[in-house]
Amino acid sequence: MLSDPISDMLTRIRNAYMAGKRNIVLPSSKIKVSIANILKNNGYIGEIKESGDKKKELAIILLYKDKKSAIQNIKRVSKPGRRIYASVSELPTVLNGYGIAIISTSTGIMTNKDAKKQKIGGEIICEVY
Repeated sequence: MLSDPISDMLTRIRNAYMAGKRNIVLPSSKIKVSIANILKNNGYIGEIKESGDKKKELAIILLYKDKKSAIQNIKRVSKPGRRIYASVSELPTVLNGYGIAIISTSTGIMTNKDAKKQKIGGEIICEVY
């Protein structure tokens, strides 16, 4: 049993990009699908597919621009041992606005930019650029 499945997902994505893989398959959950959708909507990954009946799996197609990975860095911020929360005014700006932070709020998982627009804070899951 994994103690931090989100960290596992981010590590698998990071490792797949470093190895030059085209796609990855990992165990699925609602939060992983939400994070994958945010990454897809912001142009960091390609298509995502959920498959399987009992054991759901999430297939992610990785994107490359001129043979360089679309994600330069993906870093877990809030960990199970040390949760990091931020109010609206404390929400991080990643790489002067070129990157995104994924925030878990009371209204769902969203980017730091969307959370600022809706004026809500939450737990900072990860930073991507």
